[in-house]
Amino acid sequence: MGRKNTEKAVFSHIKILDAGAKGVSVAKAADGKVIFVSNVVPGDVVDVQTFKKRKAYYEGKAVRFHEFSEHRVEPVCEHFGVCGGCKWQNMAYSQQLFYKNNEVFNNLKRIGKVELPDFEPILGSEKQFFYRNKMEFSFSDSRWLTEDEIESAETLTERNALGFHIPKMWDKILDIRKCHLQEDPSNAIRNSVKNFAIENGLTFFNARNHTGLLRTLMIRTASTGELMVLVQFFENDMEKRNLLMEFLANTFPEITSLQYVVNEKANDTLYDQKIELYKGRDFILEEMEGLKFSINAKSFYQTNSEQAYELYKITRDFAGLTGNELVYDLYTGTGTIAQFVSKGARKVIGVESVPEAIVDAKANAERNSITNCEFYVGDMKVVFNQDFINTHGKPDVIITDPPRDGMHKDVIEQILSIAPEKIVYVSCNSATQARDLALMDEMYQVTRVRPVDMFPQTHHVENVVLLEKRVN
Repeated sequence: MGRKNTEKAVFSHIKILDAGAKGVSVAKAADGKVIFVSNVVPGDVVDVQTFKKRKAYYEGKAVRFHEFSEHRVEPVCEHFGVCGGCKWQNMAYSQQLFYKNNEVFNNLKRIGKVELPDFEPILGSEKQFFYRNKMEFSFSDSRWLTEDEIESAETLTERNALGFHIPKMWDKILDIRKCHLQEDPSNAIRNSVKNFAIENGLTFFNARNHTGLLRTLMIRTASTGELMVLVQFFENDMEKRNLLMEFLANTFPEITSLQYVVNEKANDTLYDQKIELYKGRDFILEEMEGLKFSINAKSFYQTNSEQAYELYKITRDFAGLTGNELVYDLYTGTGTIAQFVSKGARKVIGVESVPEAIVDAKANAERNSITNCEFYVGDMKVVFNQDFINTHGKPDVIITDPPRDGMHKDVIEQILSIAPEKIVYVSCNSATQARDLALMDEMYQVTRVRPVDMFPQTHHVENVVLLEKRVN
């Protein structure tokens, strides 16, 4: 082992032991501290250059490989290692599933400290590439340069980019030639837009100076084959805007919904902006077991359509509905889970804080001729109170699918006061899910657990838990 003083050190012949949080891997230094290493696979033996030192751990990067892990595979994407989107693309998919399953188990055991049944096998994704139905790309007039470009003596004249943010750098965009996350025509649309913009002198956004015409590009696809494209402009230049939109309409006639927004504010979020329809209709349709769901530019929908179907089937199975139950679906979004389980329930009540989502949920229910679903808008910890229960009835089953932060403690307290027979908890963050399970442990026992991989090549994993009321 060799070491340097102060913040930086070099640790030699370190074996990578485990996969950690947020896509990094874990090793141990000779002094007993943990080292979080970003560009390795468990099983690799490497020299690590640290760049951050804390009381209990280091952060570092492998600078030399002595042995390669048997679980290492060749990444398929030319942008791997620079783009932060697929940090596990160098790891065999079977091992990705292994570590995702471990993460869920460890979080539920260590954070939740609850008694656990045997896990049902983690459900892998049939598609390991080209599975996302929504991608958002950013324009930049000062793209991120690779190390090879920086070291090259050549003068770089083309600095425009259309791609992804470099991790932890809000103003740096990596130009993407081919992304392996969304099916074509996604790559063709993105590359065509970039080339057309350059050829016609349409300026790309500068995040520091807040200048430039073109800001972001969103592409949404559906399993039905429908396609949405939305261009976000920073400057309100109608002539140049129409030039690009007409190019898109003519070059890609398969676009179902072609939209744009002019956003002159500091951030590029769309949720407070007026979306303008250029051609087609302002939504696309997703389908699941004959049910059709409209998706507009601001809608939340699970970004892996095929795996969302599997997730919802597991949720429905865990609920074990017989046709007689009143079901509450909390954080219902556009009502996809509520409507998916409605055939097996007497009635389903969906609650969601986003008004536009509830409008969509009601429209979807009408489109699908579903009459036993009702949807209500409001902040969950406010609307979900005793008056609400008195009006709509005490649920037999609660299904909850909260955001990454999990459920507010007031919502958990209300669930405990209602005391339904079953709770099906769907989560995209098993750490906050574990925290919430601990708060319900006195009254509810975890009886089934099944992780679901929605995002291959990444560390993210969904988890479904069934809680059943304890028998006193």
